Amino acid sequence: MTTFDTTTWTRIEPPARKVKVSIDGEDVIVTEGATVLDACRQAGVDTPTLCYGDTLTPVNACRVCVVEVEGSRALVPACSREAEGGMEISTDSNRVRKSRQLVLELLGSSVNLKLAGMKHWMDRYDADAGRFGPPGEPAGAGERDQAQPGHHHDVDGATAATVTEPPRIDNALYMRDYAKCILCYKCVEACGEDAQNTFAIAVAGRGFEARISTEFAVELPDSACVFCGNCIGVCPTGALMPMTEWTMRQAGTWNEEEQTITRTVCSFCGVGCNLELHVQDNKVVKATSPEDHSVTSGHLCIKGRFGWEHIQSVDD
Repeated sequence: MTTFDTTTWTRIEPPARKVKVSIDGEDVIVTEGATVLDACRQAGVDTPTLCYGDTLTPVNACRVCVVEVEGSRALVPACSREAEGGMEISTDSNRVRKSRQLVLELLGSSVNLKLAGMKHWMDRYDADAGRFGPPGEPAGAGERDQAQPGHHHDVDGATAATVTEPPRIDNALYMRDYAKCILCYKCVEACGEDAQNTFAIAVAGRGFEARISTEFAVELPDSACVFCGNCIGVCPTGALMPMTEWTMRQAGTWNEEEQTITRTVCSFCGVGCNLELHVQDNKVVKATSPEDHSVTSGHLCIKGRFGWEHIQSVDD
């Protein structure tokens, strides 16, 4: 039977049911439908994540959040596994630590994690990316786009395979540095059903040759990209970056410690999207949107994310 509030004639939902789980021996009560990651956070357990985003659908790609559940044959991803009553979960068992360590080592040996903020996790799990050897030779421009599934090259056994390649700059708004890409799928989700519904990018290739690509690997201006930049907003490693930020980083002038962030409302239309303007040396250097904003959930259009340079002179 459906119940309505007779004042506002809105539907009254029944109280959410609760379930109790055990996190490292501590009982935690969460709302039915919550994930194991939600339970861990409620218990104050710091759990590493890379492919997870609060506003995105979990894709279980990075496997760095795995935990051990009693009775489960395999480790389970905390970001997507629903918490069930009676679960006994271990977040720091030897099995969990070894799995997280190996994931971090494999990522660190093949990807540039300099901007990923993962050093504390590498230290916590004693991850040594160098144990696979020095990085192999980087790929040339466009070389990885030509890789064919099932066609493998011989390895020398002395160097670690790497996804390093030259940065891709084919427009004035943002650049792509796939040497930093961990294939977390967050950009694909933001470009697709979770935000923009443009579907301009997807994962191409298989195995180690998998990479983020436009249709037929065309340049961004020739693709379906609408330059909303929502892929930038969710990228955890700096593989996607506004040109203003990238240019300043190349020049050594980017300094987040000196930046202030001012929250305001985008004036281009009447939707009411909130902006966070990042200001350095009295100039706006980047625009983002807060994830907790009910209108945007952290996402913007091309005007909101890039249409702010008219308020200042870009010339020295």
